[in-house]
Amino acid sequence: MLSKDSLQFLKDLQANNNRDWFLDNKKRYEIFKKDYHQLVADFLDIMKPLDPTLELLEVKNCTFRINRDIRFSKDKSPYKSHIGVWLSSGTKGQSRAGYYVHIEKGASFIAGGFYAPLADDLKKVRKEIAYFYDDLEAILNEKEFKKVFGDFDRNEKSTLKNPPRGYDKEHPAIELLKLKSFEASVKFDLSEILNKDFVSKMSKKLILLKPLNEFINRALTTDEF
Repeated sequence: MLSKDSLQFLKDLQANNNRDWFLDNKKRYEIFKKDYHQLVADFLDIMKPLDPTLELLEVKNCTFRINRDIRFSKDKSPYKSHIGVWLSSGTKGQSRAGYYVHIEKGASFIAGGFYAPLADDLKKVRKEIAYFYDDLEAILNEKEFKKVFGDFDRNEKSTLKNPPRGYDKEHPAIELLKLKSFEASVKFDLSEILNKDFVSKMSKKLILLKPLNEFINRALTTDEF
């Protein structure tokens, strides 16, 4: 679990997001970073036995740099004031579905699936849905998955208004085929992080996403279009 000091560091960073403050608090950052990496290690310890595709992951594969990429952003704040943990069998240059933990004041959540795939990967996932939508619907309707995550996250940005090119509007899975992103998420309160069972509790929820990740990764590992 993260310490109160680490959460306070993030809070202070959010209020003082500039290079001078960061350099003045470098020692606090180093302690925070160690805490962050331990959190990732704790997730890996629990998740690896539950999902063998994660076996080769190391902490460094699952963390994010604190520096923001501000080249194309109106927000020029140089640092991230949140934590992200990404557990996936994908490697550099190879996209795969996975599990995600996001820790941020007022916006903490866990998620899984495949966020905003590129065109070729999107075609593969849609083809898998078109032919095997019964499999996907069974995953989405599984009792515990439904209870925790409900369904795919859906909004105007992640959903087409019309059927994608090449698919009939009468296709039985047309609402799934309209999706441009395939993830499910659930929020949690920041205070939960301080509980000793935080990692085990969240891991029990994350592993419910394993069938969804397997369905998506099955599509991504085919060479057919």
